[in-house]
Amino acid sequence: MKKEAQTKKANQPPVSFKKRVLAVVRKIPAGQTLSYGEVACRAGNSRASRAVGSILRTNFDPGIPCHRVIRGDGSLGGYNRGRRAKLAILNKEGILEK
Repeated sequence: MKKEAQTKKANQPPVSFKKRVLAVVRKIPAGQTLSYGEVACRAGNSRASRAVGSILRTNFDPGIPCHRVIRGDGSLGGYNRGRRAKLAILNKEGILEK
C-alpha cells in the first residue's frame, strides 16, 4: 500500500508556486490579513515574498482576495486595482491601515 501511494504521488504533476500562492490567498478569511512573507512561507518558499507580490499583481480573479495581503510592516503594499481600492475594501472588512 505504501509503494502504491508513492507511485500515485510520483505520477502527479508538481503544483506550481503560483497555484500554491493563490490557494493560500483564497483561504484568507474576511477581516484578516497575511503579509507577503507569510503567504510565501505557507506556499512553500519563505524567501519568495517579492514573487508573491508579482503573482498577485497579475491576478484579476475576484474569488482570490489579494487585498488581504499586506506588507510585513503592516502597511498596505500594492494592489492591482489601486491603493485606494485596497484601502476601501480593507476598511469595509474592518481592517484599518496602520
